[in-house]
Amino acid sequence: MDIDSPVNELPPFPDDVPTHPLLVIDYEKLKNDDASEADIFWKACTSLGFFYLKNHGVAPQPMWDIGKVTMALPFDEKMKYEQGDSGCSFGYKAAGANNTDEYGSLDTVEFMNVSKDDALGRPEIIHRVYPPCIESSMSTIKEFITTSDDINRTLMDIMSDRLGLPREILRQKHDSNEHSGSESRIIRNPPKAITKDHVGIGAHTDFGSLSILHHNVLGGLQVLVPGTQTWQYIKPLPGHAICNIGDSLSVYSGGILRSNLHRVVPAPGLQSQFYRWSLVYFLRPATSAIMAPLIQSPLIADASEKKPMDIGEDVTAGEWFARRIRNQRVANRTGPETWRASRGTEHAPNVV
Repeated sequence: MDIDSPVNELPPFPDDVPTHPLLVIDYEKLKNDDASEADIFWKACTSLGFFYLKNHGVAPQPMWDIGKVTMALPFDEKMKYEQGDSGCSFGYKAAGANNTDEYGSLDTVEFMNVSKDDALGRPEIIHRVYPPCIESSMSTIKEFITTSDDINRTLMDIMSDRLGLPREILRQKHDSNEHSGSESRIIRNPPKAITKDHVGIGAHTDFGSLSILHHNVLGGLQVLVPGTQTWQYIKPLPGHAICNIGDSLSVYSGGILRSNLHRVVPAPGLQSQFYRWSLVYFLRPATSAIMAPLIQSPLIADASEKKPMDIGEDVTAGEWFARRIRNQRVANRTGPETWRASRGTEHAPNVV
């Protein structure tokens, strides 16, 4: 059995591991304006901010194929496309390049990020170049991104309706004609025993608006149960994406939409003996979009008045994103304060 393959016959997720239940959302029903399904979706968005999405129409296999070729490149070749320490995440990130906590622990994952702007803009180079195996596959990556964006637009339209916002407001915040931090990501996490020292990606909230995660049957994603210090696995379900809300939508909604802490650890049981592969699309606002509650909605105005969010004044999505990326890089670390400066809307100092 190939332990380094994103899709294969792998051990099932163990039955004796505590998991956190997620609501299952049928995307086809949402597209067809099913009010009951929209109610379930809204509950997921305002409680945990995580949910399963089925019937989404995304075919991940072509992206897995690109990922396997990319990760098989020699390390020195991948490092030619390293994302750097300036606060830009496009390109390759090696394992150990980021901290996972304020004590300086190192992450264990490697990944390759491709900018939405680059994928949609080729043959023009918007942000950077990528390995030849990526450049020759841009049409496939573009299809993955545009399909994911269609899903996100549908989800955000429903959120807008429930928040009492004209749909165009959130659409304009995510205008595809403007540059953004949106990106696709292929992640590979090596086999590891489960110890505190082997956190793949430390506790965090996502930087942007919506994340859509595809995976093989291996676990590893954990959520911090709201109101507790307890981490629980999210069980992978075949054919179901795992979606979650990020910081920007939480800010825009005045905290009504939940951006929840989560992390990546080794898979449980026998699954820990295998490489864990993930495929993600991160939707983020336009770089110039201001991060502030959209108080045109009375619902949001009331929520933000009752529980103000201190994120600074006139902070743009680009600045929010770059700060978080830059301060989690090992090369930029000066002490615990660097890690703390990289945190998002739900930072908990004692949680890793």
